[in-house]
Order: sequence, then structure tokens, then C-alpha cells
Amino acid sequence: MARRLERTNELLRRMLAEVAKTPSTHAIFVDAGYVYASAGLLVAGTEDRRAFDLDAEGLIDAFIDTARTIFADSRLLRVYWYDGARRRIHTAEQQSIAELPDVKVRLGNLNANNQQKGVDSLIRSDLESLARHRAISDAALVGGDEDLVSAVEAAQGYGARVHLWGIESAEGRNQAEPLLWEVDSQRVFDLDFCRPYITRRPVTTYENEGEPPPSRDEARFVGAQIAATWLAERGAEQMAELLPGRPYLPAGVDQDLLVEAERVLSRSLRGHALLRRALRDGFWQHLQSRF
Repeated sequence: MARRLERTNELLRRMLAEVAKTPSTHAIFVDAGYVYASAGLLVAGTEDRRAFDLDAEGLIDAFIDTARTIFADSRLLRVYWYDGARRRIHTAEQQSIAELPDVKVRLGNLNANNQQKGVDSLIRSDLESLARHRAISDAALVGGDEDLVSAVEAAQGYGARVHLWGIESAEGRNQAEPLLWEVDSQRVFDLDFCRPYITRRPVTTYENEGEPPPSRDEARFVGAQIAATWLAERGAEQMAELLPGRPYLPAGVDQDLLVEAERVLSRSLRGHALLRRALRDGFWQHLQSRF
């Protein structure tokens, strides 16, 4: 018995010695929706992605450099970039991010309101799995949604430390208090840090701005055209999500409709409330005619 006990102790000593030699490992988990909204609002004054460009590669490199400083004796596993896409099909921008070294793009879905669905569950799944398998000792989480609390708790339950990184808020807070309470440490990136990676897009001007505006019938027809394209791309399921809100469109869909109509008409419809109403009427009439 004494011989067996000594052998067991020797094996434990060897195992602990090997563990001591193994470098710590960290990973960075980025909620892209949070980054776009908070950094866009801070630097460009808007959360609308179409109003600015984000240098994702430069920002990811900055996150990696920050992690190297904080986790000096640790190696990077990879950066996880979580975003939403229609039918989980990569956009051109998401494809370019996915091609970056040490970056893994994970996609949730986008609903009819341009809201991300499934991103929080992806973050939780990855955080919990990596922590459970001792693949990481530290996780830097860039986000602010209260739904991430369960992801933090799951990772901590397996011994990983979770560090919450955020973007400075123009006013108030852009991270949920329950999330702030659960993490092991916090860090906020300020305006000077974010400014190099956000570029506001120029406002579109049209050559025929001085000409008479289109008629309400023209606007209604363009709305119907856009609805046909919208329906073909998104299908009946997302159409069903819109119907309960008629005659109102979700803000994201309404903005997409306006931008596309201005492109088709080659003129701005800002300041033309009656034409925008006709545009929405045409959009709704076409959708309802198909159901």
C-alpha cells in the first residue's frame, strides 16, 4: 500500500511539474454588434453601420496588443469575432475578417429588425467549452449585454478568469451592471483609442437635387419594387415578423427602405415626409398582396 501511495504521489508531482511548465493561454471574444454601436456612437455620433467604416483589422490588432501587455506571460489562442448576418452567410467584410490570422468569425442571424439573434449563445458555448477543456486561463470579453452574464459564470465555474473590455460611452453606460458585477476585471477603451479605427462616410449628394421631387405614385412604385427584392432575399418567415407592426416598419427596415429608395431615385427624400409615407405604403401594399 505504501509503495502504491508513493507511486501515486510521484505521478502527481510529475503532472504538477508539467502543468507549471505549460504557459497560460488567453483568448479574446468580441461582440461585433456592441463594438460597431458603441465605437460608432463615440467617434462618428451614430450607431448606424452604414454611416461609417470600421477598420476591423486595425482594431483587432490593437486588442491583441493590449492583451499581450495585460497577459504578459500568456500566449494568444485566437480572437473570436461574433457578428450577425442574413441566413448566417458571410458578408464581404466578414469574409475579410475571417481571413485574418488568429481570428475566428462566428455568425448569428439577423432578424427583420436588423437585430442579432444567437450571438450571445455562441459566445457562451465557446467560453464554456474552452474553459472546461482548460484551453484558456483568461478570457477578454468585449461586450456589454446582460445576456452574457451566464457565459461569464459558466467560464468562471471551470476556473477561467473573465476580463470585461468596453468602449467609452458618450453618456451613461453601455454595459449592463450585472455583467460588470460578475467579471474579474474591467477595462474601458476611450475616444483616443477608438478614433483611428472609425471613419465617417461622406454624405451622398445627388446631381438632380434641384429638380422637382418625384410624385407620390412614383415613390409608391419604388416602395413596391424594393419590397419585391426584400421578400425574395428574406422570405416569408421574416415577412411574418413585420406584419404585426403594420403600418409601422422597424427602424432598421425603414432606414434600409429609405436608403435604397434614394439610390433608385438618385435624390434625397429627407425632408419629404409625404413621399416617405408613400414609399412605405408601396412597400406594405406589395408585401400584403403576396400573402
